[in-house]
Amino acid sequence: MEETHGISLKERAESFLQLIASGNVREAFKTHTRSDFYHHNLYFRGDADSIMEAMEENAAENPDKIFEVKLAIEEEETVAVHSHMKQNPEDIGAVVIHIFRFENERIIEMWDVGQPIPENSPNENGAF
Repeated sequence: MEETHGISLKERAESFLQLIASGNVREAFKTHTRSDFYHHNLYFRGDADSIMEAMEENAAENPDKIFEVKLAIEEEETVAVHSHMKQNPEDIGAVVIHIFRFENERIIEMWDVGQPIPENSPNENGAF
């Protein structure tokens, strides 16, 4: 496990996501990403500015967002975070998985995928 100054990459990834969920998008990027950060979200250009703008817009529209990490896995320079994201307290939410690649303790690359949680899922195990 990569660790510097007592903070693992897994903890850095979780902090990045918590800051974004709380509306502190620019702080998240300034603190945790490299200047050459890029991502693979297919709904936006692959640069940091376009995803930051979308995240800020979402935070403004959903100021009561709830974000809960369920599992984080770290392997070398890669971290995967499995989480429950609710846009507001009444929202059933979505299962979200973020995958981060780090270089020099900062996020350089990100993937994210999500699945809305259906109200009447036939799966007796639930989303988590």
